[in-house]
Amino acid sequence: MKKIVFALAALAIISCKEEKKATGNLHIKGNVEGLTQGTLYIQKMGDSTLVPVDTINIKGNSNFESHLQIDSPEMLYLFLDRGETNSIDNNLMFFAEPGNMTINTTLASFFANAKITGSKNQKLFEDYKKIMSRFTSNQLALTEQKLRALQFNREAPSDIEKKNDENIKKKYLFAINFALNNKDHEVAPYIALADIYDANIKYLDTINKSMTPKVAQSKYGKMLTKYIADRKKIGE
Repeated sequence: MKKIVFALAALAIISCKEEKKATGNLHIKGNVEGLTQGTLYIQKMGDSTLVPVDTINIKGNSNFESHLQIDSPEMLYLFLDRGETNSIDNNLMFFAEPGNMTINTTLASFFANAKITGSKNQKLFEDYKKIMSRFTSNQLALTEQKLRALQFNREAPSDIEKKNDENIKKKYLFAINFALNNKDHEVAPYIALADIYDANIKYLDTINKSMTPKVAQSKYGKMLTKYIADRKKIGE
């Protein structure tokens, strides 16, 4: 009889743990191919640093799973602690939103090989980054031309500063238009805050006023509204 009671108690404890684990409106599952030992941390941005919201220990099985509660779509970070193996390729940002998400990647190329599904904001953010990388490449190429001219004591092309300015303007205009075209997704205020926070206030105000009510009430929507109000107070 005691054995039966003990078994039932054990099952109850296991059941409670599983029920606790399954709470939340965001379910993340995935795999880090090649990872047999290490720790995964899901983090979010706090006041000034990243803070962990879940810890997943990997021991032999490279699959992982997490259940979280988020108030609205937001950028989260999947950080890999490789243990004895050090690498700078250990942090993966992803735009989380309520529902089911999947993150599959590899130990060898944790960031580059990541495939993330289940979030419309993530898909839009990936499209955005793909185009933005072209502007970054152009800027790096122009900077390299200037450095080479200095290195070999040559005069840099006379139009290099003009090209650089044009590239920056195009980058800002693209970010602004992308945010306006995706005003019904939380990626819009996020881009405004992360990439073009120093843009002319009228452009940020336009993005802010274009947001749908749902996006305006999201984490980044509220942050953008407050940021614009603060800038206006100091006359920027």
